[in-house]
Amino acid sequence: MKARVIVTLKNGVLDPQGQAIEGSLAGLGFGGVSGIRQGKVFDFEIAGTDVEVARSQIMAMCEKLLANTVIENYAIEISN
Repeated sequence: MKARVIVTLKNGVLDPQGQAIEGSLAGLGFGGVSGIRQGKVFDFEIAGTDVEVARSQIMAMCEKLLANTVIENYAIEISN
């Protein structure tokens, strides 16, 4: 199975990288862009055919390594 984990900062957490990107875009002439938040995407394959088992394993991966759950949220997408 293929999996994608999208990790983003929680609302209310300062995002200096997003602010820097927003400022750079404005400097390049892309006006009207605001509220940029940056994140991470992890794409990988996971063995097995049981989607719920895979989701459980991926949640454990997120909780232990892929996301800092104090300040980040994560979303899991699984496809065959």
